[in-house]
This record gives sequence, C-alpha cells and structure tokens, in this order.
Amino acid sequence: MNKLFAACMLLIGMMVSAQQLSSPNKNLQLTFALSAKGEPTYALTYKNKPVIKTSKLGIDTKDIAPLLNGFTIDKTETSTFDETWTPVWGEEKSIRNNYNELLVTLSQKDQKGRYIRIRFRLFNDGLGFRYEFPEQPELNYFTIKEEHTQFALAGDHKAFWLPGDYDTQEYSTVTSKLSEVRGKMKAAVTPNASQTTFSPTGLQTPLMMKSADGLYINIHEAALVNYSCMSLNLDDKNMVLESWLTPDAIGNKGNIQTSSTSPWRTIIVSDKAGDILMSRLVYNLNEPTQFKDVSWIKPVKYVGVWWEMITGKSTWAYNDLTNVHLGELDYSKTKPNGKHAANTAHVKEYIDFAAKHGFDAVLVEGWNEGWEDWFGKSKEFVFDFITPYPDFDVKELHRYAESKGVKIIMHHETSGSVRNYERWMDKAYQFMVDNGYNAVKSGYVGNILPRGESHYGQWMVNHYLYAIKKAADYKIMVNAHEAIRPTGLARTYPNLIGNEAARGTEYESFGGNNPDHTTILPFTRLTGGPMDYTPGIFQTKISAYNPDNNSFVHTTLVKQLALYVTFYSPLQMAADLPETYNKHLDAFQFIKDVAVDWDQSWVLEAEPGDYITMARKAKGKDEWFLGAITDENAREATFTFEFLPKGKTFTATVYADAPDASYDKNPQAYVIKKVKVTSKTKLKQKLATSGGCAISVK
Repeated sequence: MNKLFAACMLLIGMMVSAQQLSSPNKNLQLTFALSAKGEPTYALTYKNKPVIKTSKLGIDTKDIAPLLNGFTIDKTETSTFDETWTPVWGEEKSIRNNYNELLVTLSQKDQKGRYIRIRFRLFNDGLGFRYEFPEQPELNYFTIKEEHTQFALAGDHKAFWLPGDYDTQEYSTVTSKLSEVRGKMKAAVTPNASQTTFSPTGLQTPLMMKSADGLYINIHEAALVNYSCMSLNLDDKNMVLESWLTPDAIGNKGNIQTSSTSPWRTIIVSDKAGDILMSRLVYNLNEPTQFKDVSWIKPVKYVGVWWEMITGKSTWAYNDLTNVHLGELDYSKTKPNGKHAANTAHVKEYIDFAAKHGFDAVLVEGWNEGWEDWFGKSKEFVFDFITPYPDFDVKELHRYAESKGVKIIMHHETSGSVRNYERWMDKAYQFMVDNGYNAVKSGYVGNILPRGESHYGQWMVNHYLYAIKKAADYKIMVNAHEAIRPTGLARTYPNLIGNEAARGTEYESFGGNNPDHTTILPFTRLTGGPMDYTPGIFQTKISAYNPDNNSFVHTTLVKQLALYVTFYSPLQMAADLPETYNKHLDAFQFIKDVAVDWDQSWVLEAEPGDYITMARKAKGKDEWFLGAITDENAREATFTFEFLPKGKTFTATVYADAPDASYDKNPQAYVIKKVKVTSKTKLKQKLATSGGCAISVK
C-alpha cells in the first residue's frame, strides 16, 4: 500500500511539474516534464494523435558532470510571436513566422546551481527546440561526448531514408519501414568519393516518415552554427530515434563556449503531404538577414561547361600528367590533351548561347591549374584558385561576357583541402571581383584535410559559414557542393543561393538515379534550403556524348522540364549541351520562360516517393508555371487553376509526354499544345513512367 501511495504521489508530482504548450491553431500540443531522476522530457501530439511519445533530452559531456539529469525547474516563461517577413528570394514573396514559445530554465543543484535552458517554439506546422547554455561561473567551456535528444515514435513508420554518414548524402533514398532499415543498410551504402558510416541503423536528416494513421513527419535541424551536424540512430526495437553528432578527428562531438546555443531540432508534421513541402519552419527558426544591402543578391539561371566533363566527353584537366607541382610546372610547355573543355573559344560558344537565349550566366569548371592530380592524393596545395590554364584567357572572357550581358560563374574545387582554400580565399575572391565574377560554385570532393575531420563535423560547419561570410565581404554569391546539408541559414545569409548536399543530376551519368528520386528530395533534402540539382538533360543516353558510358537518365525529357517547378532553387541550370538544346528548341522554350523567383506557390497534389504536382506565380509578373512528376509508375496528374485571377482567360502552353513515351524506351517523345484556361479549369494529363508535365500560363 505504501508503494502504491508513493507511486501515485510521484505521478502527481510529475503532473504538477508538466508544462503544456499549444500551437496557434491548437492542432499541436507539446508537453514538457521532468522524470523522477530529473531528466528533461517532452512529448508531441497532432490533433490528439501521438507524434513523439515521451522522449528524453540532455547532453553527455566529457570534462564536466553531464547535462542529463538531476535537474529541477527554476522558471518557465511563455510568449507568442507573429510576424511576416520578406525573403530576398524564395517560393513566396512573404513568409509568416507565427509560434507560441515555452522557455524552461533548469538547474542542477548538486552542481552548484549550474543551469541550462531549453526553448520550445510550437508552430502550426511543427516544433522547434534547442538547448541554451548561458555564461555562468560553473559553465564556461565543455566538450560534448554525445547529445542525447530522443524522438520516440508512435509506430513502425514508413520512412524515406539515407544511411547515416559523416561525409556524404549522395546516396539513393531507401523507402521502407523503420524496422527494415537494419536489413537494408548494407545495400544502401553505395560507393562514394568520401564516406564514413557509423551504425547499422544510422540515418540522416531530413528524415521523412509517414505513420500508419496518416501523419507525415519530418525530422531535421535548423540554424546549424558552431556545432556538429546531427544524424539519427534508430533503436529499432523500441522505435526511438536519438541524436548522433558527427565527431572531430579525435572523437569529440563538439567544443562549446558559453553563452551559446545548440541548433534547433525540428519536427514538421501534418496529415497532408503538401503541408510538408510548404513548411517554412526551418527558415523561421533562423535569424533575419544580417546584410543591410542585398541588392547584389539575385536569382540566377545559367548554362555551363560541366555536363560534357561529367559524361566523359571532355576533361577538366589541360594535359595528362600525373604528378604536378603547382607553381613550379610551366603548363605552356606541356602537351595539351585535346579534350580540355574550359578553353577560351569554347567558353565563348557557351556565352553566345546564354546571351541568345536570355540566360544570366555561364559556369566554367576546369579553368584553373591543378586538375591533373587533384583527387585522392591527400594533396594539400592542390589549387591556388587564381591561375588559369594557358588556353583560358581570363581578361578576354571577362570582356566578351560583359559585352554580351552575361556573367561567368567561378568554380572553386578544394578537393577537401580546406586549410589551403582558406589561405587563398581573400586572393581568390578579389580575383573574382577584378574579373567580373559575382558567384562561385565551391566543391569539397574527397576526404577532408586536415586528416580525420569529416564533412559534417563542427570544424567544417564553421568553415562553410566562414566561406559564406567572407564571400559576402566581396559581394559574392555561393553555391556549395559536397558541403553540409542546409538548415535554413540562407535566411540569415541569402548569398548562399545554392547547395548540393544530395545525389544530383550528375549521377544520371554514373549509373542513373532511381525514378522516384525526385519525388522524394523535395520532402527531405529541400526542407532546409534549395538544391542545385542541375536539371534540363534532354539527351538521356549518355553514350551519345561518350560511347564508353552506357548510363542513361531515368526520366523522360518532359520530366526534366517539370523539375524546374517541383524543385525550388533561386539558382537553376540548363545542364545539357547547347548542341542538344538546338535540336529541341520548342521544348527548350519552357526552360527559357520558367522563373527562378516566385510570388506564391501551391501544392496541387503530392505523395512522397510517388508524385508531386505544383504551381507557382513568377515574382512580379502575371505568369504562372506548373509542373508534375511521377515515379516509375505512369499516372494521371490533375491540374487545377484556382489561383488564376477570376473572370479572365489565359493561354496555357502544355509540354507533355507523348502517348508512347517512357523513361527507359522512349524518353524524348513529347507533345506541345496550347489550351485556354480560367480559374475554373481542371486539366488532367497522363504522365509516362518517370514522366512529367510542364505548363506555362500567360
């Protein structure tokens, strides 16, 4: 009887200390409480359905007593916030930031009153929470052994997942139940230039899931600054996900100086798949832009000297040497290989094509010395970022591009030699300014130098942000490849106009992407920011460019058009070769017309891994663009036009798969037709296997 009484009193005590928080629309309910051991816990429901069951919070430390238990609640504070802010670029011209907040101050009395705070923000579309470490006598510096943030799931959800890895996201997404992850992990870990997996049930974020009772759940992080990237480790017996931070070269998970905060841990949830695509929660958890002048940051549509190297038609390297001492070798005295693409005459051809068709810029890769032995050599001085090959005339191309009203996009491949890049960064950015470049594509292919550091550790997280800030000093926009996956930092630093951080179009030349690939990425990778996916491939047989490459693009030509709508990015590439576009100028017209900045966006229908149909209104114009894509299954997409002004008739140009089109046997078969539409029109269009439909309305 005494035991029963004690248990009841304990439960009552926990209930008294429990804190409740509702979202502004009341659909989401957060509960915070301390366990009997003084462990912070939280739980989350959506329309009374469990999203996250009671889950523990805390951080284990290496050099001080852990921040895991023994806490008491010192103080709780609640507040409400509601604003509308204007992004520099985006999927809509304004974003509402509306949440209810709970701030809990927790102290450890047995640690001389040492305290931390946990801040929860509950939006209509999900939850964000973070740890805060105020400066105090008993907490100044500490080393993280591991962060133990749990996400206790309510079931064995269907998941869209990538293997947990400290160095790459360039895997094909696996769709399975969480209980099947362990059995599918080995096959999911495919070769990559740099990879470090950590667990047979390790998963990356953003992690997209769907519950048996119809909830769509996305777990990620926001505002990743001076902290290690979070992956998730799955307890597949209890269906509990737990944070797993990327270690540094000696195994530590983070070095913290107060006052500071962790990144936000985010949970987006809805009973509608389209709400996940439309969520701006991750952006809203980032700080407003720090730039007073953003006039130099502009969305870009570009072509580039890139795909011909990816396919093997051309090379980045000027010659075929295998041992180059940069700064000592006189390239003018070496024999060219005859396949170097980044030469003055050839780049002018791309500039002419861009100017003729109204593109903003031309990306040129392979322009600078060092490509002969750039990869896999652990070579620290691999590039200097300012010395062109003999056949690349920087001054002449600057003059020529400027005369045509076209910019050239710089390329900085670091080969993972990060200290070398930072040594050269000021000179490299100044070189860009002096020669008319205002945007750079950076790359981090291969293992990181110094050795032992990972692409997603705290040290590299700080480097990526350093590069963005430094670029801003020179009014340069950044498109970072092989870098950390985005966490909404583009709100704060809008010169970060592009990221890769996933398996992009280049893999269509490396064996191909799965047909469902592009129906998943908007629900996962794009949660934290846009992707430089580089769509627009019309010649789907790679052997047409390189007879030794039998890969093929796993989409129809029309699906490539639709990606410009379903994949948002302020940086969009027409990635194929001009010679191919010249054969299909009627279809190419859509790429010329489609916008890269938007006033508003709508999800017409969506299901992760199956299909997406979207519509968008061009920024400042009465022009609308629609796109529909499907997986390996042919289907019928439904387009509604309720967003059009009422009482007016518009002309819609429909780019559709031909009746006999298929991604594997007849991918280039398409039809183009014009139809009249109003706000009441409903249009149905058949999509081929891995096919699509693209519509422009004027």
